[in-house]
Amino acid sequence: MINELLKKRYSPRAFADKNIEPDKITGLLEAARWSPSSMNGQPWRFIVAEKNDASDFNNLLSVVNEHNQVWAKNAAALILTIVKLDFDFNGQLNIHALYDLGNAVANLTFQATSENLFVRQMGGFYPEKARKVFSIPEGYQPVSILAIGYKGNPEMLPEDLKIREKAVRIRKGLDEIAFTGKFGKPYNNVEQENNLRKAG
Repeated sequence: MINELLKKRYSPRAFADKNIEPDKITGLLEAARWSPSSMNGQPWRFIVAEKNDASDFNNLLSVVNEHNQVWAKNAAALILTIVKLDFDFNGQLNIHALYDLGNAVANLTFQATSENLFVRQMGGFYPEKARKVFSIPEGYQPVSILAIGYKGNPEMLPEDLKIREKAVRIRKGLDEIAFTGKFGKPYNNVEQENNLRKAG
């Protein structure tokens, strides 16, 4: 059985009109801060904008694409994720930097879930605009934007998004993603589990 936090986590577009307590925002960032990284490079950087600071929030919302702005404007906080592309200790390219950032965002997400908060991650934004708006220096790459908040009512969304919000969550079977021996050969225990499901 997997941890209940993993089952509870999902990515909504409907957020409640409720601010996030400051200590909870700090907790999310702390969870990210303690993530593992290649050579302990810690390449993640975050720009945080909370709804209760209209200027900061609107600045960050302005780099979200128009399709995502429709619902992202209702989040209690937006976070721009940024990655440092090279190592501090030798200036060489860190080929694992994006992987490490993903790890940090996963930690942040599960910390959020433990606080009854929800996170939706977006690739739909304008990286070069973000670079200009937030004076992001060379050697750093804007990667994604996180919308964070308490769960809202899907009825608040436009009809097309409401349908998607209520859709059943679908994941590939383990036999499609976990292999042994060679690519495409299902991991033994996965194959057994699938056979048990068929028998049941």
